[in-house]
Parts: sequence; C-alpha cells; structure tokens
Amino acid sequence: MSDALQTGVVWAIQALIILAPGLIPLAIVPGLVYVERRMSAFIQDRIGPNRVGPLGLLQPVADALKFIFKEDIVPPHAHRWLYILAPAFAAVPALCTLAVVPLGHTLHVFGREIALIAADVNVGILVVFGLTSLGVYGIVLAGWASNNKYSLLGGLRSSAQMISYELSLGLSVIGVIMLAGSLRLTDIVMMQDKLNWFVFLQPIGAIVFLIASYAETNRLPFDLPEAETELVAGYHTEYGSMKFALFFLGEYAAMITASALTVTLFFGGWQLPYYLEWSRHLPQLLADLIPPAVFAFKTLFFLFLMIWVRWTFPRFRYDQLMDFGWKVMLPAALLNIAWTAVIILAGWV
Repeated sequence: MSDALQTGVVWAIQALIILAPGLIPLAIVPGLVYVERRMSAFIQDRIGPNRVGPLGLLQPVADALKFIFKEDIVPPHAHRWLYILAPAFAAVPALCTLAVVPLGHTLHVFGREIALIAADVNVGILVVFGLTSLGVYGIVLAGWASNNKYSLLGGLRSSAQMISYELSLGLSVIGVIMLAGSLRLTDIVMMQDKLNWFVFLQPIGAIVFLIASYAETNRLPFDLPEAETELVAGYHTEYGSMKFALFFLGEYAAMITASALTVTLFFGGWQLPYYLEWSRHLPQLLADLIPPAVFAFKTLFFLFLMIWVRWTFPRFRYDQLMDFGWKVMLPAALLNIAWTAVIILAGWV
C-alpha cells in the first residue's frame, strides 16, 4: 500500500474517532429505547413491543419515523426563538461530553499509534463538568419559553435539582483527583492499572457519584422536572415532533455520558486487571480491540443499571429530593474527601 493511501486511512480513522462522541449516542439510543421498553415490560409482567418486526425489534425505527413525520407545531403563546433553541441547548452538550473520555488505549495502524480519544485535554474533568452544567439551560429555557405553567414548574424544579446534586457530583470526584494527581481522564485510567480501581479506595465517592448522576440525568427516582403524574410532561409538555426527539436524544446521551464517566473514574475505564502485562503476548489487532470492547461492556452494564433503577424505585417527593441532596449526599461527599486525605497521609496508597 502506498504511503499516500496509508496516510489517508490513518486520517480517516482519526476523523472517525473525532466524530465518535456524536455518532456513538446516535447509534446506541435506538437500542437503549428497545431495551428499556423490554425491561420495563418484564419488570411489570407485560409483553412489551411485539408487533413491529420480530420481537418488536423495529419499534425504535417506528418511533423515529413517527418523530420525523409528525407535524411540527410552535404554540402561538410561546417565545418562538427560545422555544426552538431550547432542545438544541439540551442535546448538544450531552453529545459533546464524550470527546474527552478515553474509549480505549491506542490503535496501531501502519506502524502509527492513534489514541482512542477525540480530545485528550489535561483538564478533562473540568471540561466534562463545564459541558454537563450547560444541559440545564435547555430545560430551563424550554420551561420558560413554552409559556405554560406545567412547563415552567418543570424548568424551575430542574434548575433547583441540578444545583443541589451537581455540588455533590463535583465533590465526589475530588477524591479521585487527589489519588490520581491529575485532571486528565487518560491519566486517571492509567492510574487504575492491575486491579487498583478507585472504587475500592473510594466506595463512598463512587456511590455518591452514581446517585448524583441519576439526578443530573433526570432519571427516576429523580425525574421531578417531568413528573407525568403531576406536571403532564414537565418542561417538554408543549414539545412534539423532532424537538421532542432532541430532548429524548439529550436524555439518553446524558445517560451514556454518565455511565462512561462512572467507568472511567471508578472502574478502571478500558482496563482489565493486568491488561498492560498480558496484552504483550496477544496479536496486535486483538490487543488493540480488547480495551474499547471492555469499556463498552462496562458502560452498557451501568446503562442497564440505570434502566433497572428507573423501573424499580418510586419517584421522590420534592421535599425528599432536596433533603436527600443537601442532608445526605453533600455530607457523604465531604466525608469521602476527608477519608481520601487520611489514606493519602497514612501512606495507604
């Protein structure tokens, strides 16, 4: 193969890696929708989707076609431009966040090493929190611009919930930063080689992060901004067609991001125990493909857990939601920081 063709292949692979943060959610969301429908039916002793295609496998396709061909209505009482922009504010940050998450180790192509990460920045955790904090603006704008009392209540609930739980989410990661000595997500993964996963040193931090990430993604039992039984559909009551689909996509993309971050920060990322040692004895292609496969498996497990929790636990009352965030989660996150400082000073790590 000529040098020019080899260079073209390398550039194509690098372009695919750069586009991966946006393509991965688009590829996974239809499957997640189907799995969620099936799991909810199983948990509730129902049949679930079984009409569109064998075992209902074409149900996500039917849903997508429905979103595309439904009439796109802008309510006459809405603030038009903010109403139109709000779904993009909710979906785009969630689609961009995976750019700083390492999806694997390296890929060897024609003697060159390609990192399996779109943007390997040295402040990756700050980029993640900066982008995820923008998602609430889409929800608040949707609630206000719809000019609907149910939508407004959903937007206000979401803003209060995000502030309450984002504090615990950020503090729960401080222990990981203290142990790794870096804000770069690639360094954090490399620090968890062998079986030094941070979940064993940071059990409280891992639990706080996992619960707070459920609240950040507005999933049950933290779906107060939607709360169908109280607020019709909350902040997206007035939305339909592709605008509602963008909110839908944004929620599932946020789920994927939260699961990927849980794996990266606490469960070794793409690493298997002692992978760097025994991978030297494997064929190069297999050694390159195992890490992204491991990362995908771990991420899918936490996505499965999110769906399971949604259909198992009831929704909090709003006062319970706030009490839990400020009186349980915040003290637990601070306790985790103190515990981390103790084990570092004691020389246990």
